[in-house]
Amino acid sequence: MTNQSNNVVWLESCNLTDSGLVGGKNASLGEMIWSPSLEEVNVPPGFAVTTKAYKRFIEINDLGPLIEEIDTRLRKRAISISKAGIQIRRAILSGNWQEEVVLEIGRYYRELSERCNQTEADVAVRSSATAEDQKDASFAGQFESFLNVRGNDALLDACRRCYASLFSDRAISYRIAKGFDHVNAAMAVGIQQMVRADKGCSGVIISNDPETGFNKFAVVSATWGLGENVGQATTEPDEFVVFKPFLDDAKLDPIIGKLLGRKAQKLIYGREEYATRNVPASKSERSTYALPDVEVLALSRLACKLEHHFGRPIDIEWAKDGVSDETFIVQVRSQTARTDCDATVLKEHRFNKKGPVLAQGSNVGVGVASGTVCMIGGPDEFEHFIDGSILVAANTDPDWVPVIMRSAGVVTDHGGRTSHAAIVSRELKIPAVVGTGDGTNRMQTGQKVTVSCAESDTGFVYDGIADIEVTDIELDKMLETDTDVLLDIADPAAALRWWPLPAEGVGLAATEHVMRDHIMAHPMALAHFDMLQSEEDRRKISELTQAYSEKSNYFVEGLGRSMAKVAAAFFPKPVFVRYSDFTDNSAADLIGGSAFEPPQSNPLIGLRGPSRYCSPSYREGFELECRAIRYLRETIGFKNVGVTVPFCRTVVEADETLGIMADAGLERGSDGLQVQIMCQIPANIALVKDFAERFDRILLGYDDFAQLVTGTDMHCDALSGKFDEDNVVVKMMIAEFIREAHKADIPIGLCGLRPSADPEFVKFLSDCDIDWVTVKPESFVQVKKSIANEEVQRDIANASARR
Repeated sequence: MTNQSNNVVWLESCNLTDSGLVGGKNASLGEMIWSPSLEEVNVPPGFAVTTKAYKRFIEINDLGPLIEEIDTRLRKRAISISKAGIQIRRAILSGNWQEEVVLEIGRYYRELSERCNQTEADVAVRSSATAEDQKDASFAGQFESFLNVRGNDALLDACRRCYASLFSDRAISYRIAKGFDHVNAAMAVGIQQMVRADKGCSGVIISNDPETGFNKFAVVSATWGLGENVGQATTEPDEFVVFKPFLDDAKLDPIIGKLLGRKAQKLIYGREEYATRNVPASKSERSTYALPDVEVLALSRLACKLEHHFGRPIDIEWAKDGVSDETFIVQVRSQTARTDCDATVLKEHRFNKKGPVLAQGSNVGVGVASGTVCMIGGPDEFEHFIDGSILVAANTDPDWVPVIMRSAGVVTDHGGRTSHAAIVSRELKIPAVVGTGDGTNRMQTGQKVTVSCAESDTGFVYDGIADIEVTDIELDKMLETDTDVLLDIADPAAALRWWPLPAEGVGLAATEHVMRDHIMAHPMALAHFDMLQSEEDRRKISELTQAYSEKSNYFVEGLGRSMAKVAAAFFPKPVFVRYSDFTDNSAADLIGGSAFEPPQSNPLIGLRGPSRYCSPSYREGFELECRAIRYLRETIGFKNVGVTVPFCRTVVEADETLGIMADAGLERGSDGLQVQIMCQIPANIALVKDFAERFDRILLGYDDFAQLVTGTDMHCDALSGKFDEDNVVVKMMIAEFIREAHKADIPIGLCGLRPSADPEFVKFLSDCDIDWVTVKPESFVQVKKSIANEEVQRDIANASARR
């Protein structure tokens, strides 16, 4: 506890109990220096100008009556926020310091300079208000900070400007939205030695997933230069997602998401009157990650330690000194995202109709907003913004908060999920899509659009007003069932939305979506890049793989990390990843794919599954898929992951596929690896005993199975109405399949659309004693209830029979 009578105190003398005197930011910094359990946390040395000095400044300049008068007029709406802010800021900036305070600040600054071995230390001057960094109100970016301040006069001026920022338009608007008082607001100021991140890098760590509140993730952002560009959303930083439970095992590399940001510019020390300036990043800086993986993991471990110490999810700003090579923590605040999340209710957004995608980027929040675009070029155009519109801009910074608060949704060209504007958008529950790159070129004022942050970790902007149904899924009324219900995840990026579901795991995690929409390059084109004849394909692949010395590692790590999102969301429950299973010719549409994919007239029953994996035309591609699974299990650490082999025609194919897997280090049973066979061919029923000797589980693929039994394409418009969902032969063969599997003592489940749409079919499966069903997440509750009801009725009937 510091001496409450001081105008200035050293940070090391503060802790969390001193937030009323030194503000939330300084109290957290002092806590990290002061606490014996946080000795390994590097915090730049510094001191705090306390709220006592602020109150004295207000008093000697007779500013109290002015603030009270303007506060009263604001409450009566007799003055605009803009005019109120201008009057108070002008009065503060023209105010004078008490001589005693000037002398104290000067003395502390000289001593800090001596500690830093400088005549006049270059320092960071940061606002630290008493109300900021709370669990339900971060005040992120609402107050000013100044970097590379040098000299006593410049320091006093920066402190005065911090005081004035307490009454910026954005801060006044934010306090009104949060119900905070203007009159009793107080400001302290933190002064610390500058970290020379202008010669290194900097960024932000959020200790929980910011959109879903999933508490096993940490999200790390990084960019070259000083960190203000991240908070101000003027650049797109690199982003890493780390699975925290594996951080204690030094042998693992639990980075499950890795996005190379554009990082077009970096903030460095300025010249003459400009303390800092932005310069273009070099081509090398743009094409490489600002932080190596080992340092991402070290920062994540530190974030876990700080999260445990502070006892809540946190938001951390860090900076790496390019001179000393040391990494420092320069700010810690409470993470405010998803604090209102009801873990017993999920909201499902079902799109009945939506227009073409106009833009996509990082999503902020979990909702959907539709409205009219209002394009804003800068603060001088704020007066033209129409309340309830979709705000579209090149980028936003904290000055935009008053406009963001009036919008229905936000779309920006630049910025990331950890920017100040993104944090505030989350708190205000306003959907935002940031870092679209060129969204302002794809929309115009007056255009109707829909902003969606409800589909995956990517946000989308659709043309027109989408037709959407929103349903609350109640999770606290689920009954236990003998028949397990697992999930079918087609898009790993969406898996995190469904982590609260009480599913028994993931019975089918497909890889095709990742290969098409995220990796985009054909694995054979990566393995044999030199064979590509198309210059356009070579250019695209070179661009995609620019951060990798070996192009095949781009595929291995990309697929492994994408599927890790599914494994993480449901860890430690089992997750079965299916090897690629293209039922059309779309594999040829992957970059470089046309050079390796033979055209097929009927791909549904063509070169598919093991026949494809073992074919000379794709075997090396399959080996890369195996390497990705091994990377997922051994390097990242998800031993809960098994694999699914689809569309296996013969025992010979099964053996050859298992042999390739074993050669790639994926031997069934080794280190707990389970292998699931997906039976989609009616003839497989005769091979159940043989399959039981080679695999751990059978997954019956209903859609393909039913089509091949009946010889009907259920997706063919010309055959609409011809496909009988209740076909007796299909049900007879499914029942026989289940009996044969149980005779062979191998568990069997079923996946497909039918269980989700037909409670009577679920009853049929339950009567057949199927071990589990795999369904789409949005159908989980409905199917679970159907199974529970059927099992209750069956138990009642059995009890009556016994009597």
